[in-house]
Amino acid sequence: MSPTESRAPVSHRKLGIFGVVALIAAGLVVGTGIRAREEQGSKLKEWTDDQAVPSVAVTQPSAKALDATIDLPGRLEAYYRAPIFARVSGYLKSWSADIGARVKAGQVIAEIEAPDLDQQLLQARADLASQQASARLSEATLNRRKTLVASNFVSAQEIDERTADLSNKNAAVNSGKANVERLEALAGYKKITAPFDGVVTARDTDVGALINAGGGSGPAMFVISDITKLRVYVNVPQNYVPAIKIGAKATITLPEYPNRTFPATVEASSQAVDVASGTTRMQLGLDNSSGELMPGGYASVKLNLQRDAAPLSIPASALIFNGSGLRVATVGADDKVQFKTVTIARDLGREIELASGIAPGDRVITAPPDGLSDGDLVRVVGAGGKPATASEKQAPKG
Repeated sequence: MSPTESRAPVSHRKLGIFGVVALIAAGLVVGTGIRAREEQGSKLKEWTDDQAVPSVAVTQPSAKALDATIDLPGRLEAYYRAPIFARVSGYLKSWSADIGARVKAGQVIAEIEAPDLDQQLLQARADLASQQASARLSEATLNRRKTLVASNFVSAQEIDERTADLSNKNAAVNSGKANVERLEALAGYKKITAPFDGVVTARDTDVGALINAGGGSGPAMFVISDITKLRVYVNVPQNYVPAIKIGAKATITLPEYPNRTFPATVEASSQAVDVASGTTRMQLGLDNSSGELMPGGYASVKLNLQRDAAPLSIPASALIFNGSGLRVATVGADDKVQFKTVTIARDLGREIELASGIAPGDRVITAPPDGLSDGDLVRVVGAGGKPATASEKQAPKG
């Protein structure tokens, strides 16, 4: 056997061994790749399922301090205000107090010329004098008749008639006196006087103007107001009325004094709700001894609310309003969504005070995503839950 023939079987055998090894290696590579792909697919499915659960941020309702306030528009009015109308008819003879003038109680501010009234008074005095003369004559006649009764020259019937006549004459005198006093009282109203210390805030008359008696035929001649103290009227919404007590303090701000505040006190309440506005009218007292504030002006009133319990507040973004009403979405201990119906006590803009519906320990979703339903599983992140890590936010590669 030649050396060439002896090496041939050995080479074929080595080639066969190498082929088997290569085949096994290839099988191992293929199997490892398939297993790696299966593991990668399983991880991807888990990550996808995990990402399908919505992530939400939650917060717990906060209890605000009990010294809450409410801002409402108000109107300033004089504590005492008297429109002055004429009591007698005539022509305005003169006036001495213009708008802005300070007057004292009893001070004459105008005078009316009433010739018709003057003539009526003269006539009444003349009638009274005539009635008094008739009464004196009747009394003298009666006295003379009484002296003749003993001599039987006068009958008792005549005495009775004379006595009755004297009574009628005295009654006429009393009536005449009353008429004169009435006209004298009316004549006294020709002088218009201030009813109290104050300021003339309006004048709607002038010299020579025709004056009609009474207050139903035109505007008042003058308006006098006592502005040393002002009344502030404010309309309080019905749900806040129980929290505002008589004697409660308030702070007043006005447009003309933007950097100043004025203290006021709640003095009275109408104890009724206006049907049209749903508010209760309240009156506050405001000291104005310096005379800086003007009646009729607008004011912003900040009232202190007295409440038995602190209200719970949540972000305004947590509210959901749809066909089911006004609700908030909360997260239970099992991280499942539960909707709760709430009622608003006060809207503070970014925050909402709730009157009912939630408890202090509830976890309220601050910004509920669309399509959220009762019982949905959510992942709590941020405030109130564990934040998502960077690996959770990044999808696996491969």
